[in-house]
Amino acid sequence: MLPCNVSIRIVKLMRIYFKMRDFFRFFLTLICSVTFIVSCGDSISISEDTEKKDVSNSIPIMSGSSPYLPKVNEIDIDLGDSKGSPKELEAVWEAWAILNKEHVDRNTFNSDEFEESAIKGLINSVNDQHTSYIDPVVLDIEQTDLSGEFEGIGAHVRIRADGAIQIISPIEGGPAESAGIKPGDIILSVDGESLEGFSLLEAVSKIRGPRGSEVELLVKHVGQLEPVTINVVRDVIALPSVLVRSEPGDKIAHIRITEFKEDTPERLQESLTQLLVNGEAEGLILDVRNNPGGYLQKVFQIADMFLNESIILIEQRKDNEVIWESSDGGLAVDVPLVLLVNRYSASGSEILMGAFQDTDRAKVVGERTFGKGTVNMFKKLSNGGGLYMSIGRWYTPDRRIIEGEGLEPDIEVTDRDPKEADIKQIEKAKEILDSLINS
Repeated sequence: MLPCNVSIRIVKLMRIYFKMRDFFRFFLTLICSVTFIVSCGDSISISEDTEKKDVSNSIPIMSGSSPYLPKVNEIDIDLGDSKGSPKELEAVWEAWAILNKEHVDRNTFNSDEFEESAIKGLINSVNDQHTSYIDPVVLDIEQTDLSGEFEGIGAHVRIRADGAIQIISPIEGGPAESAGIKPGDIILSVDGESLEGFSLLEAVSKIRGPRGSEVELLVKHVGQLEPVTINVVRDVIALPSVLVRSEPGDKIAHIRITEFKEDTPERLQESLTQLLVNGEAEGLILDVRNNPGGYLQKVFQIADMFLNESIILIEQRKDNEVIWESSDGGLAVDVPLVLLVNRYSASGSEILMGAFQDTDRAKVVGERTFGKGTVNMFKKLSNGGGLYMSIGRWYTPDRRIIEGEGLEPDIEVTDRDPKEADIKQIEKAKEILDSLINS
């Protein structure tokens, strides 16, 4: 039996521990973060190079030199002296000192886990699904640009507001599509390990892997109650961003843009020249269904091909507003145009849609879009991890909100069966273009 006064002391210390634990997790690393959070808005130059700014809403599941981490500029921000403790955080350090000195299990404490818990707690309080912490292990994986070939299952994923890992689109011709994975599917577990509580990047790191390896996924299909097990053999994934869906000689050309990558404008211009200038096509279906986004500058270059001088996008950051405009004389400014979208058209796809709608450049057919309208940037932290965060919002030329709402098509065409929806949307687009061409 312990003396009464010792027992009472232990009880008091335990109470202190439990009261301070969550508070500590939330604020432990604010020393390194608070100056950054307060100053980031003022420290970002509006005239920065947007060539590498990420506007995607998803992460492709790849391996090796995969681009699955967000491709964004790192912000150069002076974080100040992290050794001092602001008055607001004195209690945090007091709690840390008490726990380290007095807690019965103090020898088992893992400072790295405490640190990451504090960062994640801070991010959770922001309540923004587009702001996330990237741990050092994941961030250390080699990255390359959104181009070339990669190894993986071949799919774009996102994390929903409820934490579920959802397929936005399997990459056409990739292992995921061949195995039966469809847009909207939820991945519940990987090789028997539940993804509940995983961040998007943590989930992707579990799913990705080298060519020839097999991964077991527990998948819940849209409209089905019971999940199914799907085994996918990872492979080298080709990532063409521009696909021609029409045949030579067709009066209506059909071009699909899978995402906005480095070479997308160049590939699109080649296809437009071949089909519209040198070919017989008189109208165009531009298809951005299941397109999760990509590089902002590439979206502008593509919009330039179809728009005369007009506003493409309004970008709002803190107290600063930037208006992005197109120039005159694009390759396809006079071509009758229909844009196809669906619920998985996100970010850059929505920017293009908003510009076309608000300038009356094209009819938009399909479904309400995803609703990703934030400007995101990346900052590496002193622990080797990183912070991916929203620093602004996008609006259409008519100042319509994209974030959280999505954009409504001019003509809604949908079906519970994705294949039927695909057929009906293309048929409606052709019907509209036939009318425009013959009028």
